[in-house]
Amino acid sequence: MTSHTLLQASANAAQEMPFEDFIRKIPKAELHMHLEGSIEPEMMLALAARNNIALRWRDAQALRNAYTFVNLEDFLALYFECCKVLVTEQDFHDITKGYLQRCATDNVIHAEMFIGPQTFLQQGVDIDTLMRGVLSAMRDAQRESGVHSGLIISVHRHRSEADALAVLDCIEPWRDQVAGIGMGGPEVGNPPSRFARFFAECRRRGYMTTVHAGEEGPAEYVRQSIELLRPDRIDHGVSAIHDPDLMRLLRERNIPLTLCPLSNVRLNVVASMADHPLRRMLDEGLFVTVNSDNPPYFGGYVNENLIAAQQGLQLDVEAIVQLAKNSLQALFIRDSTKSRYLQKLSQFVALRNVAPS
Repeated sequence: MTSHTLLQASANAAQEMPFEDFIRKIPKAELHMHLEGSIEPEMMLALAARNNIALRWRDAQALRNAYTFVNLEDFLALYFECCKVLVTEQDFHDITKGYLQRCATDNVIHAEMFIGPQTFLQQGVDIDTLMRGVLSAMRDAQRESGVHSGLIISVHRHRSEADALAVLDCIEPWRDQVAGIGMGGPEVGNPPSRFARFFAECRRRGYMTTVHAGEEGPAEYVRQSIELLRPDRIDHGVSAIHDPDLMRLLRERNIPLTLCPLSNVRLNVVASMADHPLRRMLDEGLFVTVNSDNPPYFGGYVNENLIAAQQGLQLDVEAIVQLAKNSLQALFIRDSTKSRYLQKLSQFVALRNVAPS
């Protein structure tokens, strides 16, 4: 069923729903969220106390007040500092379960979550500790609340390609439980071309892949990613808006972009939500999705990102339905499961008539 058909069904339905409620309740997926970046300040302090780790903030509000950033690297300095509170299997279990419980509340029916083992391996945390904690929480969430999830192992572009290849060997025992491989970290000065051999090895081992590109880096980094790394998705990709030929290439190859609007505003990638390229990308026919990135740091989970984008860019119901549909279609899962999710979306939209915002 097309988005247009879905909307016709919605218009004919009897049940009217405020637009914001519609956004909150529509079935959706999240494709771009970092588990290390999902720790709410209260949990951060609790983990620090549990592990006898001294943080430089006296309370949750003081930590929350530190969430003001100049750019990506400014944010990453704080992000990596806070990662040190994750030490035990229970720690990784608790942050994963906490995020997936939020997914259940927000009607995220499937979430694909990043985690970067290199940070924790450097801190002396065993890979078994990390993987057992995260994977057990994923199983618990599916059993207890029906939220399905996938784990994406992320490597850092500011480290060497050899280090990235070593991560693949570390996670080999869990190959069948890993949804894909990604790459993030400070973008400027770390071009995708440095990791061509790594992504070729990921493909050889049968992994789906995604790469952060075009967040603070130029459109050329998005092009390099597509041509040299050949990922299945691009994370962010907002700078592609400056290159019409690149936009055409993204459209022709139907490559999903995992946009994170609130993140882009908070890191000064765009001046305001009204300046975000999301709407133009939709109008250009690009395969765009909306995600939260590191929600406590940037002011909102996926629903808050969708609501802020809808209000700031005057998105209509059709656009919101298309974004939800795109999120489900871009998942690293079987087509049969995608079809089931899309049917759930169709049924939801058909039963609701959305009130004007």
